[in-house]
Amino acid sequence: MTADTSDDGPDRSEELRAAAAAVDRGDLVVYPTETVYGLGADALDPEAVERVFDLKGRDRSNPLSLGVASVDDALRHTRPTEVAVAFARAFLPGPVTVVVERGDRVPDALTAGRDRVGIRVPDHDLARALLAETGPLTATSANVSGTGSVTDPSDLSDRIREGVDAVIDGGETPGTESTVVDPEAGTIHRRGAMAGAIEAWLADPPVDG
Repeated sequence: MTADTSDDGPDRSEELRAAAAAVDRGDLVVYPTETVYGLGADALDPEAVERVFDLKGRDRSNPLSLGVASVDDALRHTRPTEVAVAFARAFLPGPVTVVVERGDRVPDALTAGRDRVGIRVPDHDLARALLAETGPLTATSANVSGTGSVTDPSDLSDRIREGVDAVIDGGETPGTESTVVDPEAGTIHRRGAMAGAIEAWLADPPVDG
């Protein structure tokens, strides 16, 4: 059964605790971000990560990002260089995915066996409140692979809605994709929000690489 945690429901803190409890059980949740709705599971639990791939029908060779509540939280699970830390502090929270070296606790299931992982710190109060309760979550759009991203919970597919234990309804989201960037390599892998400002930063970083 899916719990719909809309603003018309019970106290928001109780809703967040219920969603966090679902994650703790290994279940999946849907949460809002400043881009689109995300599909969250314990990103450090390989079995929970596998459930995300199964529900989305996503190819296992296509890694997922790691959602955290803050840059400091990201540092507990990654090994970024000085330039990557400076970049992250400049652009996060925000609609940016920062690719850095992963830490030992980040499972192969999340990164498709790669030694790097994309970090997301959403610029959304509900998302960060949930992440503060749960620790790292998978950060991937709450849709079946090959279908459009979801900006309103009413547009969730039956497959996704029936496959999660909680939906945190934060209203309609903007829908702009995050920009995916590897600041250590100075490479933008996917242009999205804030791409121009990111290009300017990469062209003249305030620290040495």
